[in-house]
Amino acid sequence: MEFTRLLVKKAQNNDLSAFEELVRLYQNKVYSLCNHLAGNHADAQDLAQEAFIRAYRAIGSFRNEADFGTWLHRITVNVWLNLKRKKNGQQPLSLDEPHRGSDGGEIGREVASEDGDPLRALEEKELRGLVRVALDSLSEEHRTVLVLREIEGYSYEEVSRMLGCSLGTVKSRLSRAREAMKRKVTELARENGEHLPAGKERR
Repeated sequence: MEFTRLLVKKAQNNDLSAFEELVRLYQNKVYSLCNHLAGNHADAQDLAQEAFIRAYRAIGSFRNEADFGTWLHRITVNVWLNLKRKKNGQQPLSLDEPHRGSDGGEIGREVASEDGDPLRALEEKELRGLVRVALDSLSEEHRTVLVLREIEGYSYEEVSRMLGCSLGTVKSRLSRAREAMKRKVTELARENGEHLPAGKERR
C-alpha cells in the first residue's frame, strides 16, 4: 500500500515512469473488469486503455487516503457506461449522480467441475455460456452492479460509493436483477434444449 501511495504521489508530480508502474501493477485487475463489462477481448482492451488514459488525466484529483484500485475501477465503470450511452445516442452520465436502469441480472460464480467427470465439465461450460449471453442482454447499469458485486467481490457499501447511489438502491437493484437473470438463463437453457446442473436454477 505504501509503495502504491509513493507511486501515486510521483505520478501526481508528472513522473510518467511512476504512472507506468501503476499501470503494470493494476492492468490485470482493470482488464478483468473490462472483459466482464464489455464481453469480448477487443472491446475490453479498448476500454482498459481509455480507462488508464482517463486515470492519468485525473490522477491529480486522487486523494491518497482512498484505495487506488477502487478509484481505477470507478473510472473504468464510468468510461464504460458513458461509451454505451454515446453509442446508443444517450446523454453521458456522471457516476457522482444517481441513475436508473430498466432491467437487471446476476452473473453466477463459475464453479469448478469435478475431476474425472466430463459430463459435469460440459454442463458447467454450457452454463457459463448461457450466463454470458444472459449478462450481455442486461442494461449497462445492472450489468455493472452485478459485475462489481458478484465478480469483483465489492461490498454493497463499496458498490454504492462507486456508482453514486444509495445502499438501498444497490440492494433492491440486485434483488430484482437476480430474479431477472435466473429467468433469462432458464429461458435460454430451454431454448437450447439444455438442462441446468442441479442447484443452478436459482442462487
